[in-house]
Amino acid sequence: MANAADVLVEMLIEAGVQRVYGLVGDSLNGITDSIRKSGKIDWLHVRHEEVAAFAAGADAHLTRQLAVCAGSCGPGNLHLINGLYDCHRSRVPVLAIAAQIPSAELGSGYFQETHPEQLFKDCSHYCELVTESSSLPRILGIAMRTALTKRGVAVVVIPGDVAFGACKNPALPLAILQSQSTTIPSPTDLEKAAKLLNAAQKVTILGGAGCEGAHAQLLAIAGQLQAPVVHALRGKEFIEYDNPFDVGMTGLLGFSSGYAAMMSCDLLLMLGTDFPYRQFYPKDVPIIQVDIRGEQIGRRAPVQLGLIGGVKETIEALLPKLNPKTSRSYLDACLNHYKNARKGLDDLAVGEPGRTPIHPQYLARIVNEMAADDAIFSCDVGTPSVWAARYLHMNGKRRLLGSFTHGSMANAMPQCIGAQSAFPGRQVISLSGDGGLAMLLGDLLTLHQLKLPVKVIVFNNSSLGFVELEMKAGGLIDFGVSLDNPDFATLAGSAGILGIRVTKPEELGPALQQILQHNGPALLDVAVNRQELSMPPTITLENALGFSLYLLKAVMNGRGDEVIDLAKTNLFR
Repeated sequence: MANAADVLVEMLIEAGVQRVYGLVGDSLNGITDSIRKSGKIDWLHVRHEEVAAFAAGADAHLTRQLAVCAGSCGPGNLHLINGLYDCHRSRVPVLAIAAQIPSAELGSGYFQETHPEQLFKDCSHYCELVTESSSLPRILGIAMRTALTKRGVAVVVIPGDVAFGACKNPALPLAILQSQSTTIPSPTDLEKAAKLLNAAQKVTILGGAGCEGAHAQLLAIAGQLQAPVVHALRGKEFIEYDNPFDVGMTGLLGFSSGYAAMMSCDLLLMLGTDFPYRQFYPKDVPIIQVDIRGEQIGRRAPVQLGLIGGVKETIEALLPKLNPKTSRSYLDACLNHYKNARKGLDDLAVGEPGRTPIHPQYLARIVNEMAADDAIFSCDVGTPSVWAARYLHMNGKRRLLGSFTHGSMANAMPQCIGAQSAFPGRQVISLSGDGGLAMLLGDLLTLHQLKLPVKVIVFNNSSLGFVELEMKAGGLIDFGVSLDNPDFATLAGSAGILGIRVTKPEELGPALQQILQHNGPALLDVAVNRQELSMPPTITLENALGFSLYLLKAVMNGRGDEVIDLAKTNLFR
């Protein structure tokens, strides 16, 4: 009779799981030994369980298949929790195996005892403890189906002795297809939406991650309505490419053109987005929101009409009811604004020989130009996300990952571990901040050990740059943001990874070419300008007062040299 661990591995194999990301421990021994014996699942050994969860999330995001991570009891599986929060909030199907102390010791304050079934509740759709070996097939099946159908995290908690115990019940099939059902709003709601859209003169579309797989339909409705399309960051990879209606992003990372298109419309059509920043929504403008999840409708701004349905299916049902708009005046005005805003951003992405430190915009632009047409990017939270949003060009084949909803530091390199494991033949690039890289620095060793040819590009400004900017915008003297960094290139070399450090713009192109062509993991450490301001698309009076107050405080604090440096940056150009 097979033990529970053997049945678990059999069910994972039958469900199509090919990889498990994790870190071994005695409470996981039954499961890892079953993985070893099966020879059909790769155990991808990372140095920190948080990395395992981020990697599994990237794997699931790109493949749309169930991905798995695992941690041993107590601190082991607790390290998964931040990465699992990111997976859950990004709505990717991930199964987490949380090993537990011996079942006879539960409730006794035993060594490493925690209660994962309580701790993981907030970042999962399903989290259950397996108390008896023969119940594992049923609980595991429920967990996997929940992760896949609800698009999120499911956690199975398994004591080590239960994993080794005899399982009298056989492995159960997953019994669901990977294809998702379609949801279409009611005919009455579609008629109401068409009436509102037909009456409006200046419609703007805001699209997000829910537009995945609906590119043709999005262009069709934008053309029918002569509507500019603004995209949220999570929608960039699905919306931006081959889109003559795109006017960029709005929000803190966005363009003035995206902000203007949102604020000047007389009707906003939201498609598959839960864009969170309420200050960037127009006021006193009717909003139609389309989302597969009804609970998201109206969460950010008052909505006149909510349509519960998939973006693709809803647009297809709505298009025959719309009257084609003939005037392009509003669309053309928005497109011209975008052209000027785009030129303004591109003018900043220059690298004059001998001028240091290097503009981070220039680094992002060069990466965009030299990366493969089907490259997979992941960017750390903070300024790397700003430069990725503004300078990486999506073309329908490239992919862009990040911690765009959970907003965790240190996500980029771990996500690239999952991306490269799932797609070994594609170019995978981590746009890492120096703070983000340092936080989970130990898993540089994972790139070498697993022979993953990930390319790590470090935006090294010796600061937690976005936090520093937020402090200055609030009128505060920046505190606790400086980073005394090592030479990351030398450090990478000591780990068996090609490392190159660049301090001059003229060195950047040749060094990046060498990094990208290297047959193995590589790291490019680039010294970029700490004082480069990532300006939002609109500046409030509070922002201006905050920077003025910061400058005054800096002078009074004896930091006049920094004030002079700041005065040379974008804010005062």
